[in-house]
Amino acid sequence: VQLQASGGGSVQAGGSLKLSCTAARRAHRNDAMGWFRQSPGREREFIAAVDWNDGSTVYAEPVKGRFTISRDNSKLAVHLQMNDLRPDDTAVYYCAQGRAPNLDRTYMWGQGTLVTVSS
Repeated sequence: VQLQASGGGSVQAGGSLKLSCTAARRAHRNDAMGWFRQSPGREREFIAAVDWNDGSTVYAEPVKGRFTISRDNSKLAVHLQMNDLRPDDTAVYYCAQGRAPNLDRTYMWGQGTLVTVSS
């Protein structure tokens, strides 16, 4: 498995969850790692990414101010702290490595992890 994700679960609205993803290797020297999500009937959407080299971050508008992405280069791990969760955050979350800064080209995917937010 190239990317191993963990940390999904169920929470009530306003609660928090933390997702983690560990990579077996870097995909490319100018890459980033981050998260997408997909809910039923909707296309997969970009959520957040962090550049492996300089730590710069990019967020989608719906999660700005609520989600925080961070990296641990020594472990090739990325974490997504999700606060103030809302029912429309319910989705399967996928980690991915791809082109910096916003994963517009992806090189590898992890398995999905389900996040369910109840009202």
